[in-house]
Amino acid sequence: MAMVCLSDFEAYAKKYLPKIAWDFFAAGADDCSTRDENILAYKRIHFRPRMLRDVSMMDIRTKLLGSEISFPVGIAPTGFHQLAWPDGEKSTARAARAMSTCYIASTYSTCTLEEIAAAAPGGLRWFQLYIHRNRAVSQQLVQRAEALSFQGLVLTADLPYTGKRRDDVRNGFRLPPHMKLKNLEGAFEVCKMSLLDPSVTWNDIYWLRSLTHLPIIIKGILTKEDAELAVRHGVQGIIVSNHGGRQLDGGPATIDALVEVVEAVQGRVEVYLDGGIRKGSDVLKALALGAKCVFIGRPALWGLAYKGEEGLQEVLRILQDEFHLSMALAGCASISEIGRHLVQFSKL
Repeated sequence: MAMVCLSDFEAYAKKYLPKIAWDFFAAGADDCSTRDENILAYKRIHFRPRMLRDVSMMDIRTKLLGSEISFPVGIAPTGFHQLAWPDGEKSTARAARAMSTCYIASTYSTCTLEEIAAAAPGGLRWFQLYIHRNRAVSQQLVQRAEALSFQGLVLTADLPYTGKRRDDVRNGFRLPPHMKLKNLEGAFEVCKMSLLDPSVTWNDIYWLRSLTHLPIIIKGILTKEDAELAVRHGVQGIIVSNHGGRQLDGGPATIDALVEVVEAVQGRVEVYLDGGIRKGSDVLKALALGAKCVFIGRPALWGLAYKGEEGLQEVLRILQDEFHLSMALAGCASISEIGRHLVQFSKL
């Protein structure tokens, strides 16, 4: 069947992935309200398109902390890519490089940082970090990432403990025996995320800064108060994220939280967003509300499940084409023409 939109890849993945893997990727916390709201919130935002503007020449490139990407969609950090495709994160890295965009590799990869770097030399990669109780493990990971030419360090801030994902509990989710958390081998063998350090605070950003020259991006910010603290603690970027609705159920949709974060930051650091992006028009809405770039999580996994690297490239290409078309139909020929004037929230 022709893959026309991202929901086609979702349907394929649901049909062909083992149930335990599908349930793990699809899971939200508790009632999944926040997971679902991430998608629904886009439907309440409407365009104010402008007509008779010359859109014969389009430029959809943008920059992340000075590095150019082909369009403002990157790949968010998600774990266990081998559950979706045998080559796992190596395929993800190759697809991102082929599409000239950014891939954020997870601490919980089923390929090592070295394998990911070797699979796509020259690609734009950031490394996502969970701080563990054993700080030496986290320090080693940061230093390995920097030595391997990863270009940013993404600290996930919203996981002092793992949210309750009911299907994973029912299924007794564990990685299959032949898969490993490759970056943590030798440090400890773990599948339950019980070794995360719940004592992490803002002061640990100073500790991270002492370990690396990489720019630090903080992921999981949802309020103006925390956005202010992030700026004050010297981060270079913020990812507005609720972990795909997998942590605290009942929190805001990320597109709704984006507005207050952008207002608080006032251009002092770059602001990105993940959660709920399913169409190119969603990307345009996020940029209109102040995001510099968006990152996709589950759709990247659906692409892998379909055809590995080739399937993920197809997902990215569909989003790229849809974004290009939405921009043109809204009357914007370049990223710089996208702004708050382009959208309005529907009246309740």
